Amino acid sequence: MSLLVIGTMAFDAIETPFAKVDSIIGGAATFITLSASFFVQPVNLVAVIGYDYPQETVDDLVRRGVNIEGLQRKTDQKSFFWAGKYHNDLNTRDTVATELNVLADFDPVLPDSYQGTPFVLLGNLTPSVQMQVIERMKDRPQLIAMDTMNFWMDIALDSLLETIEKVDLLTINDEEARQLTGEFSLIKAGKKILTMGPKYAVIKKGEHGALLFYEDQVFVAPALPLEEVFDPTGAGDSFAGGMMGYLARQGEVTFDNLKNAIIYGSTLASFCVEDFGPRRLLTLTKDEIRQRYLAFQQISAYNQTLI
Repeated sequence: MSLLVIGTMAFDAIETPFAKVDSIIGGAATFITLSASFFVQPVNLVAVIGYDYPQETVDDLVRRGVNIEGLQRKTDQKSFFWAGKYHNDLNTRDTVATELNVLADFDPVLPDSYQGTPFVLLGNLTPSVQMQVIERMKDRPQLIAMDTMNFWMDIALDSLLETIEKVDLLTINDEEARQLTGEFSLIKAGKKILTMGPKYAVIKKGEHGALLFYEDQVFVAPALPLEEVFDPTGAGDSFAGGMMGYLARQGEVTFDNLKNAIIYGSTLASFCVEDFGPRRLLTLTKDEIRQRYLAFQQISAYNQTLI
């Protein structure tokens, strides 16, 4: 099986209460492809970078089984840039700067070799670009998953709703779920998302885990308690990459597979936050992933005793 990923490849400037970096590799597609590559290869990448994006990073992705036929490099423009500053709780942040650069006129290219990819993940991008990818797939994939954010709800809600209607799985955080649905209760919000088109909905709650919705079923996934969190920037994308990578590896979408996929997604996210940008993912091993997956099992296991 294989996975198609579209998203941003960028430079980030990040400030947390603990430290600050002025420039580090980032972007949704970077975190997604790195996380997914632990489970499935090839990961077919659709993205755009500028002349300033390091070739050694691209080469590293290739070594990890990422197919870059759909990666465009514009030699006359800079890569996408984002700067943010996190508050003390690390759950909220302020955007300091956003420079679209190559993303301003991004027209996604799907090579012939990508056609027929059974699993597709639309990383956080303009809803119209996400829709273009759906429309350019000659055959309907087995599963189309989509990530989005409140920014698109503010400026492109109609386009966003049209795209959501076309996907099978929507992944979104708790704040965004409430804004999208108008429901404060996350249970009501998840169920309402299922009426918008998707068959499955995943609501991410950061350090409090995630919720999975399918028909009348709800699965509550824990988050691993961590002593230290350095940078949560790529956590959501690492979660999505791990989740979709595992599903593509299994080759079948069932509720049980989705439950396992969410735990693996949470596992990758828990590693991502241990360092700035994708640094921790770049040193991560499959054995470490297995051990932390077992840790997730231990914190959520209990003996059933009826009274």
